[in-house]
Amino acid sequence: MKLTVAEAVIKCLQLEEIQVVFGYPGGAVLGIYEALRHSTIKHVLVRNEQGAAHMASGYGRSTNSVGVCLATSGPGATNLITGIATAYMDSIPLVAITGQVVSDKIGTDMFQEADVVGATSPFTKHNYLVKDKNDIPRVIKEAFYIANTGRKGPVLIDIPKDLQNQVIEFEYPETVDIRGYKPTFTGHPRQIEKAYQKINQSLQPIICVGGGISSSNCKEELIAFVEKTKIPVVCTLMGVDSFPNDSPYFAGLVGAHGYPFVNNAINKADVVFVIGARFADRSTAVLSTSNNQHIIHIDIDPAEIGKTMRTHTPIVGDAKNILAKLCEYEYSLDIEKWVENIRYSRASYIEENLNKTWDFEQCNPLKVIHAISNHASPKTILTADVGQNQIWSAHYFSATKDRKFFTSGGLGTMGYSLPASIGARFNADADTTVVAVMGEGGFQMLMGELALVREHHLNIKVFVLTNTRLGMVRELQLHTYNKESYHGIEVGFTPDLMKLADAYNIKSYQINHDNEIEETMKAVFSDNEPCFIECKVHPDFPTLAHWRWQ
Repeated sequence: MKLTVAEAVIKCLQLEEIQVVFGYPGGAVLGIYEALRHSTIKHVLVRNEQGAAHMASGYGRSTNSVGVCLATSGPGATNLITGIATAYMDSIPLVAITGQVVSDKIGTDMFQEADVVGATSPFTKHNYLVKDKNDIPRVIKEAFYIANTGRKGPVLIDIPKDLQNQVIEFEYPETVDIRGYKPTFTGHPRQIEKAYQKINQSLQPIICVGGGISSSNCKEELIAFVEKTKIPVVCTLMGVDSFPNDSPYFAGLVGAHGYPFVNNAINKADVVFVIGARFADRSTAVLSTSNNQHIIHIDIDPAEIGKTMRTHTPIVGDAKNILAKLCEYEYSLDIEKWVENIRYSRASYIEENLNKTWDFEQCNPLKVIHAISNHASPKTILTADVGQNQIWSAHYFSATKDRKFFTSGGLGTMGYSLPASIGARFNADADTTVVAVMGEGGFQMLMGELALVREHHLNIKVFVLTNTRLGMVRELQLHTYNKESYHGIEVGFTPDLMKLADAYNIKSYQINHDNEIEETMKAVFSDNEPCFIECKVHPDFPTLAHWRWQ
């Protein structure tokens, strides 16, 4: 079959079962867009290329598949970079396709030329500058395979403009064989046996789960393992939805923004079983592990094991396979008192903080998130931005079995939530509720993407918690220096968000006090229409971390 390179690109995407791409056209991708015009793939015109990468991420995460974004050369490609880096830090599979100036002019500073391959090398799993037109089918096949295997992540393909109209004999490879890239999927039997022995002999064990649970699609195996062993589960920020939050064995978030009782428990544990988590600085910042503590770590990326915490029993491989093997053993743990103490601490702490009395007239953001959790459907995807809203959402949105929690954990990218929710909505079924939570700082970074919510009639409930501050940075300034050190964090002007929603022809509500929360939630979740909700929060309302530091 003879196709132009541009047609071959689109044909490859179709063979990879891609139905939607998020992009922004330009001179260096005219050929690809012409081929896209004649295809069945839906193109979503974003308002900023950074949003395209976040949308592709949200799209892929909603079904644990690969999202695709498309941009032209130069500024189009460089605008993708933040979204690509966000996906890389959180191990999200993504294929980014960019146009490049004509081959023989690369390096001459031609109009809209940028070395995007060099720029993205530190935060892509792999990237390609296509030099031979005949390489296109192989390159795209490899890109999808690399992105969605092993420790998942983004792959970039840069295609010069002149190649796109050249003709090739098209044949899509059936298999991939990349020298030096051989992910390990099955754990070593002796290491699995050793882990079993340590777990079964433990008196105060704890399981710490991260985003690798969702990436490996092993929630059912994790649930089966916990039901068999009765070991309590804590999570990292990326692992909030890795284990049902309504389970009696779920403890909560660990780390710098975690619950104090969770951090206390993990410090007292004699066995810490880490599954699909990097154990990065946010998780380990408040931990002081003892020499008597035994750490077991499952990760598909051997580079992550022992990188930040000493690991006594490393197991390299796919968590799904390894947990299935561990479920074959019989366990006889005597940890009922240990579990009950953690369970009691969680229940009392959450209840205490939800009912805490504040002298603020504005609404309590904890109650807002709790109400969202109560009114949203059993199948809900909640995307949280970065800042105080992220921590409030992680603690008070109950990610039960069929719910998902998306956020930017590793890079901490403000502006993530709205475009990620749009991508998720394009790939979610009609029974799934999509909620986006953010502060006014993050919202205004990519608020132009709100146009897509109306343009495509997307049923997304957009909650903006406004406190006229960059709240998380404000708290960092307070605790690093003192109250007089606040500088550069006041959001001096925010447009009238009710008028803004009206300008986008989106129904809107404003919550000013706690007594307005319940009725507003009933109205918001009563239909399948897009909705915009501003929640007024006092600038002094703290994150949970603030209470612990006091």
